[in-house]
Amino acid sequence: MKKIKVVFYAVIVTLFMSVTTTHAQTRTDSPKVLRHVVLFKFKDTSSAQDVKKVEDAFRALPGKLPLIKDFEWGTNTSPENLNQGLTHCFFVTFTSDKDRDAYLIHPEHKAFVEVLKPHLDKVTVIDYWTK
Repeated sequence: MKKIKVVFYAVIVTLFMSVTTTHAQTRTDSPKVLRHVVLFKFKDTSSAQDVKKVEDAFRALPGKLPLIKDFEWGTNTSPENLNQGLTHCFFVTFTSDKDRDAYLIHPEHKAFVEVLKPHLDKVTVIDYWTK
């Protein structure tokens, strides 16, 4: 019985080490990506329909610009009340500075900015490379 327990524990430790090593390799081997984080506060005079128009225009960009590798967005739900009036977060992922730079001057992005401008009160943008 003691021999079975030793073998059992050896198998468990081996499996644990294998999973841990695989997970560590996945995280280290995964390619870095460039995150472009955009936070908006809309004007008090902008209607819910105006804001929806901006949301829809931003959400359409990944379908128009293949250099966008991933995209997600949402509205603030934090109970901390530290958002300084910023209500919307858009998270755009690129694989290079070059792709991000091309996005910023692309006619589709510029057209989106024209939809946004009349309703934008405040914007914060942060770009960072994942680690």
